Amino acid sequence: MKKVIFFTTVLVAALISGCSQSKLPTFKNTGNPLIKDKFTADPAPMVHDGTLYLYVGHDEYYEGQDSAGGGKEFNITEWLCYSTKDMQTWTDHGSVLKPTDFKWGVGEAWAAQVVEKDGKFYYYVTALAGEPYNSRVVGVAVSDSPTGPFTDPIGKPLVSDEMTDNGPRGWWNDIDPTVLIDNNGQAWLCWGNGTCFLAKLKPNMVELDGDIQVLDMPRYVEGPWLSERNGTYYLTYASFGQGRENIAYAMAPSMEGPWTPQGELTGMAENSFTIHPGIAEFNGKWYLFYHNATLTLDGHKGAIGRRSVCVDELHYNPDGTMQHVEQTQKGVSK
Repeated sequence: MKKVIFFTTVLVAALISGCSQSKLPTFKNTGNPLIKDKFTADPAPMVHDGTLYLYVGHDEYYEGQDSAGGGKEFNITEWLCYSTKDMQTWTDHGSVLKPTDFKWGVGEAWAAQVVEKDGKFYYYVTALAGEPYNSRVVGVAVSDSPTGPFTDPIGKPLVSDEMTDNGPRGWWNDIDPTVLIDNNGQAWLCWGNGTCFLAKLKPNMVELDGDIQVLDMPRYVEGPWLSERNGTYYLTYASFGQGRENIAYAMAPSMEGPWTPQGELTGMAENSFTIHPGIAEFNGKWYLFYHNATLTLDGHKGAIGRRSVCVDELHYNPDGTMQHVEQTQKGVSK
């Protein structure tokens, strides 16, 4: 009798889980912007087990946003996740993490990235921290699943204001984390607004290992992204263009450097002051994710705080340099 009850319980649980998964909304890729039912920004792709997961910040409209300034143009209270197996049909996993999921977090979900190590998924985020930090910080959350739930393993920010030189940028120096595990198994964290910081992570992925370095990148603004291809390392970032940001990059033979600047990868994003790169190889192709501000939603046009995630193919030259990426409305096909 106990075996029957146990089998029935497991079967019901499996059916509930299957139904829950099947009810997740999906949408078709109809070109850029990729996501058309929400304003989204700061795309961060991660490939795991035959699926590409795309993590984004949710730009949210509020009354008075268009006349706001000083960073208040941005209203992001959660990070969303989408997934695909073919770049054409996408599943919407909804909100997977919020700044208030951290006991120190008081709001403002800025750029973030998820990486996997040893079956654990680490979510490195930018959030506004309350007392005693009172600044934007880099935090980390962990999960056994790429879609969460994510929890805070250390109970404090990974990087906070007193750990870095503020330079001219003041209290929002520590933003936009990107993480890469190099070919030697060493994890690296890169971040920063106005200053590009780089540090090793300990094997536990939730502590810095050694000193924080400063990388001198031409016209560096924010939004760094680390990637690797054929033993060459790439640091791609938002740089100053002609009055707005574009994407530039540098290359190195190892994460230790030396880093050689390669110039611009893209022009400026349409209708957007900011742009933010996210790079991934998936199903034999390389992709550059970014955002612009061309989406109109519920009568609200795109703006500095109402952006829209896009994706185009990324190609490399025989010498490993990246080919210039044209931002298209067509987007990507299979």
